[in-house]
Amino acid sequence: MASRKKNRLIKETGNTKLHTEFDDPNKTFSVHLRTALFRPFRLLATQPIVQALAIYIAYVYGIMYLVLSTFPGLWTGYYGESIGIGGLNYISLGLGFFLGTQIGAPLNDRFYRQLKKRNNGVGRSEFRVPLMFPGSALIPMGLFWYGWTAETKQHWILPNIGAAIFSVGNIMVFQCCQTYIVDAYTRYAASAVASTTVLRSLCGFGFPLFAPSMYGALGYGWGNSLLGFIAIGLGLPAPFLLWIYGERLRAKSKFAAGG
Repeated sequence: MASRKKNRLIKETGNTKLHTEFDDPNKTFSVHLRTALFRPFRLLATQPIVQALAIYIAYVYGIMYLVLSTFPGLWTGYYGESIGIGGLNYISLGLGFFLGTQIGAPLNDRFYRQLKKRNNGVGRSEFRVPLMFPGSALIPMGLFWYGWTAETKQHWILPNIGAAIFSVGNIMVFQCCQTYIVDAYTRYAASAVASTTVLRSLCGFGFPLFAPSMYGALGYGWGNSLLGFIAIGLGLPAPFLLWIYGERLRAKSKFAAGG
């Protein structure tokens, strides 16, 4: 559209120096590259929405890798299963992520369409929030279930159920946060997502490093309970705050849609 408008104006005025912001001759490749590299950090430093969601996504992502890294020790060490049998327990995590994806994504879009229709056909980023409520509750619920059934060495199916519940909540929250960011920062969505990717990648790397020491000191019960309590503190307020204050924060931002 901008290109067509430029061509029309050039034809009408005869001014061949007209250009859009996308073909500005002053914006060289190096300028574009520098802007693309620094904008994610700028968003992370200045945007409360990006900061809050980046921290929450990073924590959820870190726990996911922590659970993945400690699974072998639980099943082959604590439960005494063989490596082959112990590896089958990863099915519970895979099943949880699969169910969370296949159930969460359609519901997320369905809620958005319904809320948009009620809002006279006008969409809002906050319409991506409703599914965060059950998702943020399932994460600590799964951690408590997984941790204490493993600690008391219950039948192997019970820790697997807890791990599956955690996985469902994990992927639901991740989907909601990502789609909210994309809707909130439409033009700068790639940079906003990159901002969250920086923190979550660091947590995905760092969390498994302290997992052996944590479980060695606290056991699976209190170790996972500690993670669950932090998930409650970070996760349960998040959807309420976004639902209430999200639009107001976006209106104050020059990067967000509606700002």
